[in-house]
Amino acid sequence: MSAAPATPVKSPGAGPPRRTPAGPLAVGLAAALLLSLGCGVALGASDLTWGEVLRLLWAGLTGGTLRADETAAYSIVWEIRFPRTLLAAVVGAGLATTGVAVQAMVRNALADPFVLGISYGAAVGANAVILFGTFAALGIWALSVSAFASALAAMTLVYAVARSAHGLTPLRLILTGTAMSYGFSAITTLMVFGAERGEAARSALMWLLGSLSGASWNALPIAAATVALGLAYLALSSGRLNALAMGDETAAALGVNPERLRRELFVVTAAVTAAVVAVSGAIGFVGLMVPHLVRMLVGADHRRVLAVAPLMGAVLLVWVDILSRLLLAPAELPVGVITAVVGVPLFLVLMRRRGYAFGGR
Repeated sequence: MSAAPATPVKSPGAGPPRRTPAGPLAVGLAAALLLSLGCGVALGASDLTWGEVLRLLWAGLTGGTLRADETAAYSIVWEIRFPRTLLAAVVGAGLATTGVAVQAMVRNALADPFVLGISYGAAVGANAVILFGTFAALGIWALSVSAFASALAAMTLVYAVARSAHGLTPLRLILTGTAMSYGFSAITTLMVFGAERGEAARSALMWLLGSLSGASWNALPIAAATVALGLAYLALSSGRLNALAMGDETAAALGVNPERLRRELFVVTAAVTAAVVAVSGAIGFVGLMVPHLVRMLVGADHRRVLAVAPLMGAVLLVWVDILSRLLLAPAELPVGVITAVVGVPLFLVLMRRRGYAFGGR
């Protein structure tokens, strides 16, 4: 008699990884974001109780009256901490969202919002203001306007060089963006060395490493509106992003024009990146790490990923900004340093996790 074939035994780790439902996760992150915003306003070098913070916020929202001895505390809460915390959430959401889009656009697991050369292009304009006083006539808008304008100029240059007779291919786009990043980085370095030493050079370095210390109510509306519009476009395009992530031939077979979609994504991600970099500097690692972490939790479907990634990026950057203010208070650390310190270990753990590859499989 022949022996019956042995039934294979599945190992405990076999099979597809479990996925977290995107809806409950998004609700939980939204609640965590509200709590994080409160902590961002309440925590800082100045000792203020939660009761004082809530009363001052209510006075700012409703136009209530203040006592004479509350003027300084009100300025700290309403004019400094509150807009800064909101801006941290907006920037974190923008970087995470564009990270998802760029990785789908170029089909590269190492891609992030800065791979297109936009951040270092913005750095050229920002350093021109910080080091040489360019556009000083614009006053408080000088830094943001100059950084945004130079970022858009960098976007135009990258697009013009990367485009070929075959369209805007992922390889040419990522190679051109990387090469341009090195060039813009060299220009900013020359600008720092060519300027006088002192506080201006230190401010330029802080901006290059990412900082929200210059946050104000004036900087918030444009950045928030740009991020919201970009997120809305990407959410409506989530089905096409799923097709594009599977390759150009598959996308074309599903009725998606990959070249046209990649061109649209390039414009949207460049505009969002330019808007957030103009108000926060070059904050790295958020756009690289958060999309992978979200895919690990909810899978590769961009409808789920785009429902979770902005919230996770917002929560992450709010807490990173809190740490940057508290660790060496009253001095501040660059936000980009904290994102790297937190992000590198998390990303290494992610890379070692069995069952996960780029795309969330």
